[in-house]
Amino acid sequence: MQHLPVFSLRKKFSMAALALAIALPALAAVARLDAAKSSVAITFKQMNVPVDARFKKFSANIDYNSAQPASSKASVEIELASFDLGDPEYNQEALKKEWFNAAQFPKASFVSTAMKAGANGKLEVSGKLSIKGKSADVSFPLSIKTVGNTQVFEGSLPIRRLAYNIGEGEWKDTGIVADEVVIKFHVVTTQ
Repeated sequence: MQHLPVFSLRKKFSMAALALAIALPALAAVARLDAAKSSVAITFKQMNVPVDARFKKFSANIDYNSAQPASSKASVEIELASFDLGDPEYNQEALKKEWFNAAQFPKASFVSTAMKAGANGKLEVSGKLSIKGKSADVSFPLSIKTVGNTQVFEGSLPIRRLAYNIGEGEWKDTGIVADEVVIKFHVVTTQ
């Protein structure tokens, strides 16, 4: 039986530890948002007709660990002035005090507080959603698809607009604009 000298084993162990120390920061890196391939949109009903709109500017910081989803974190900030209903006049109306009040509250945000494995290979994400100075705890399922060094996070979150004071005064009437709004997101990141 051949024995390796102690010096040789120490050298190999040291080289392996060095390689691991170099590789770990790369594995733990926060993913970069690919804004051109990502989207945040909403769907609501006006006079019982579905209306789609989107936000043109947002940022997302996602630190996803597939081996330990519970250690993952995410935060999203949406610039409300980037809201687009497809018509400049409607866009300006939505930014007024009665709706988003974007002058006083320029951003909406989501910050995760927990992620855990859910049904059908999805994650169950919990966190705090803040819009127009109001915050609420929310949860939603999230699907994740990995292709090479790209990850796609997709999901939807139904909310009640009146819980965030979106639609004040005469616009509180849910017969014209429904209370339920569905936030849909498709976030593409690269490592």
